[in-house]
Amino acid sequence: MAAVQIDQLLKIVVIRNNYDNKEDHTFTVYINPEIVKLEGEVTEDYEGCLSVRDVYGKVPRHSKVKLKALDLNGKQFRATAEGFMARIFQHEIDHTNGIVFIDHIKDMSEAFFKLKADGELEPLDYEKDVKDNADLWE
Repeated sequence: MAAVQIDQLLKIVVIRNNYDNKEDHTFTVYINPEIVKLEGEVTEDYEGCLSVRDVYGKVPRHSKVKLKALDLNGKQFRATAEGFMARIFQHEIDHTNGIVFIDHIKDMSEAFFKLKADGELEPLDYEKDVKDNADLWE
């Protein structure tokens, strides 16, 4: 393996290769991933995150992305993702830039939800639960 000089903070995203197959425990590492092109239609879908406890959001994202990154050997590669995988990349690459999903919907009062005990999502009261919630907007 070639030596790579590190003169910047590395941003790393690890994605399961086949998220539909629980038996597949293989992953791909994306070092300093960068979305180079957003494509497709913008669709809203629900997202949650361990970084934003107990809150879900209906987040608009592009349905297709093209990205570049470095592999574990420091070699640049490119990838294209569509559908749910495109959403995952946008969500995770946002994290490497200090952004969480609620930042995309902060002014969308109808976009915030909580998970009920029965597994259904119910809307949060934006004025009461979201707008001035210090835990969300630190």
